[in-house]
Amino acid sequence: QVQLVESGGGLVQAGGSLRISCQASSDALVRNVMKWFRQAPGGERDGVATISAGGTACYADDVKGRFTISRDGAKSTIYLQMNNLKPEATAVYYCNGRLPWNTRDIWGRGTQVTVSS
Repeated sequence: QVQLVESGGGLVQAGGSLRISCQASSDALVRNVMKWFRQAPGGERDGVATISAGGTACYADDVKGRFTISRDGAKSTIYLQMNNLKPEATAVYYCNGRLPWNTRDIWGRGTQVTVSS
């Protein structure tokens, strides 16, 4: 079964950095468009970053210049490097993708990121 598994979340102080990972069980999945979302307590699941199949990245306005999405195809993994973290970044972070021949969204179970002030 195709799946995504996030890891690397934790507790960090404001201004600190954290890198979270998402490992895919399928090369075809990880080489397609991949996204990071986050959901704060009581909030909606919002998009944070996207990486295209060709490696082009785009970001939500509030993380531009501080977050970087990347892909390591050899490890079937995408990453989200988060710098200068703010308390409002506290959320569960989810990765998302689709197989190239399917429109079904595949989600991981998420990893908790907590930023203390």
